[in-house]
Amino acid sequence: MSVIMHTLHVDLGERSYPVYIGRDLLADGEVLARHLGGSEVAIVSNETVAPLYVAKVRGALGEGRRVTEIVLPDGEQYKTLHSLEHILERLLQERHSRSTTIIAVGGGVVGDVAGFAAACYQRGVGFIQVPTTLLAQVDSSVGGKTAVNHPLGKNMIGAFYQPRAVLIDIDSLHTLPARELSAGLAEVIKYGLICDPAFYAWLQEAMPRLLAREESALAEAIERSCSLKAAVVAADEREGGLRAILNLGHTFGHAIETAQGYGAWLHGEAVAVGMLLALRLSVARGWVDAAEIPVLEALLRQAQLPLEIPAGMTPEVFLDLMGRDKKVVDGCLRLVLLRGIGEACVVADATTAELDTLLQDAVARAKSRC
Repeated sequence: MSVIMHTLHVDLGERSYPVYIGRDLLADGEVLARHLGGSEVAIVSNETVAPLYVAKVRGALGEGRRVTEIVLPDGEQYKTLHSLEHILERLLQERHSRSTTIIAVGGGVVGDVAGFAAACYQRGVGFIQVPTTLLAQVDSSVGGKTAVNHPLGKNMIGAFYQPRAVLIDIDSLHTLPARELSAGLAEVIKYGLICDPAFYAWLQEAMPRLLAREESALAEAIERSCSLKAAVVAADEREGGLRAILNLGHTFGHAIETAQGYGAWLHGEAVAVGMLLALRLSVARGWVDAAEIPVLEALLRQAQLPLEIPAGMTPEVFLDLMGRDKKVVDGCLRLVLLRGIGEACVVADATTAELDTLLQDAVARAKSRC
């Protein structure tokens, strides 16, 4: 029997939608039925998640619906135009109409590609997010960003397209590998750093319970993360200003993911290192006390996340890839920095010399830890 522990609302006028957080929601046909546009459904998942949860979701849909299952390979390296084309081709082969609802069951890759397919198919069909990783639950499933990667840059091809609902089933985290759980915790930590110092302090106390997958701790972390993101998205749906603060650590992190090859580093692992670099740059500018660096290092270490850039990455590689990031506007690289814990800001005045000093130091620290 499902239990809804929290219901949040992403307030976007006619595009508003609920975020349900609870237990056994994947099998809750009543909740799913509220957000289906018709009798046609396409469930998109991947080879790892599908055997675990697709049958449960399909069973929850009940009789009388025409259901197509589309299973993608698992991994960031498959977040591509080819996977998008595969979804669209299956929808066409099965003659899905404009009343179809696409249900994404999986992590961020599945949600992003399926959401982009929903935005494209017949100029837009219904879409429900059922995220099964912590990272997707607290970040990519909420907010309507959909995209695929390109060898020259991460998430460079996509659309803003909001789901009709997000169903976050905490039970799905019991099958999540430990490395994936840690990757999700990086995004949770991000919310405390950018806009909630009390949450940041709570995480320092609650991290052992989160790693132990204690239900009440996970529910609170997910609810607080989603609430913070929902508020930011409601204020700035298409990242014209405020929403950019959600990218703390991401410009550095995306450079790491691209340089290493998609999937070698998990997104949350790269963001963890990126957040630490952003904090170091904020300290160098005199905006944050240097004592905050070991505090963040300790929290990331406790969450079993990396602290150093990959071996072999140079300032030149970073700067080249960061220059191609989608946060570049009119030739100016925008970075999210901190003016204090819980106070993020977007800057476009970082100099090449400033970044080179930061990255040279990162290279030296990485070498010293080898």
